Amino acid sequence: MEGSNWVVLSEPEGKIYVVELSDGVTKIKGIGVIDTKATLGQLMIGDSVQLGNKSFTRVAPRLPELNKGMKRRAQTISAKDAGLFIAKLGIGPGDRVLEAGLGSAGLSMHIARSLGDSGLHVTVEPRSEHAEVGLENLRRAKEMWPQFPTHSHVEGFIEEVVDDIKKHSDSFDAIILDLPQHVPAIEAVAPLLTIGGRIACYCPVTSQVELAWKACESAGLVVEWAGELMERKWGMASKGGMRPVNGAFGHTAFLLFAYRKQ
Repeated sequence: MEGSNWVVLSEPEGKIYVVELSDGVTKIKGIGVIDTKATLGQLMIGDSVQLGNKSFTRVAPRLPELNKGMKRRAQTISAKDAGLFIAKLGIGPGDRVLEAGLGSAGLSMHIARSLGDSGLHVTVEPRSEHAEVGLENLRRAKEMWPQFPTHSHVEGFIEEVVDDIKKHSDSFDAIILDLPQHVPAIEAVAPLLTIGGRIACYCPVTSQVELAWKACESAGLVVEWAGELMERKWGMASKGGMRPVNGAFGHTAFLLFAYRKQ
């Protein structure tokens, strides 16, 4: 938003900086020592500024920009997988979403953007050092976006904090689990799914997918889909036309989706 206390800057090569406006001189990594409010506060979207030997353009604080410029500690879920989560879980305005494994909040920002003002988003994370980074990224997004869901955070292992989760909602339309161990989490939170609600598991290795599948079925859920997404980038060829860019296929993790019928 133009009136926000934040500015998102882009370098010509696409690197993004998310800068909070404040009085006085401060050092911004990658930018330099500046008075952010005096130097950047009057920039409109599309305006450029020269700072030292670098040129920056103010850009809109949309999801791709905030994702590129986010603070990072834990590895984040890619846009490729986040998009499938949103689509297959059917997340939208008014929904209640429970997410375990906040990390740096890469997926959380996709969820928040989809829920709008009317949604409820509860995050769970046992590692306070990761949660600190993730919650800061969500705070930035909330202050820059015109709509943002009601958000609450619970610290701890999800299977141990169900009572705390239920203080915010006793049922959820979607649950996402990005965890080292899915089985105890599925056993603990499957009863919180509404009829017609779905659960998703993000699994780095195939053995986790198998265990999650069995745990979902034991909890009375129907597994709808399990697999992976492969990402392959294309670019312009030197002699004209287009071809795949050299490099490995973009595999990140295995995904599983299950549905509560009754």
